[in-house]
Amino acid sequence: MAQTQDMHEDGKAGRIALPKPNLDGPMPLEQALAQRHSVRAFGPEPLSLAGLSQLLWAAQGITRTDGKRTAPSAGALYPLEIFVIAGNVTGLEPGVYRYRPQGHGLVQLGAGDKRLALCPAALDQNWMAEAPAILVTGAVFERTTVKYGHRGQQYVLIDCGLAAGNICLQAAALGWGATVVGAFKDGAVKELLGMSGDETPLALLPVGREAAAP
Repeated sequence: MAQTQDMHEDGKAGRIALPKPNLDGPMPLEQALAQRHSVRAFGPEPLSLAGLSQLLWAAQGITRTDGKRTAPSAGALYPLEIFVIAGNVTGLEPGVYRYRPQGHGLVQLGAGDKRLALCPAALDQNWMAEAPAILVTGAVFERTTVKYGHRGQQYVLIDCGLAAGNICLQAAALGWGATVVGAFKDGAVKELLGMSGDETPLALLPVGREAAAP
């Protein structure tokens, strides 16, 4: 069902091409690990489209000719779907988007800045609305459980953790901040993003430049 919906969305809204990801960043992995910390206060600076592209590539970008991605997945089944709630991204209109690893692009699912609307669904964590963009990791569990049964549910959660870790490290390498939010109402987030019935939201990741200390 998700694959059919994806094709319909691509045909209806068209694809927004993202800048090619940089494979030779200036910050060593060890430095990114040392600098990474959870950020819950963001400054007014917008995210660049190139930076957003880099974050999405870090989460689920394709790195091999056989379709394998930046984050490992049990059985290479890739149950994750990455969404973007964009509010202040240079070169990208505010709206809700779905990331397409194949072709490295975005499909717009809805127009308008939905950051503040997300906060009630996230138990009134209003600080998230200050982030220029919020990445959302979702999953279609059946892509994995069809092969691994009940155990596949755990594998999907591992997939999510690996992708979220990549996002946080990439944000640190870009000089930005991010954090992983797990406290939210699943149904409200699904409705806001326009997720299909077989998709489940797993984590919210607000990203942006950390606010200067007072």
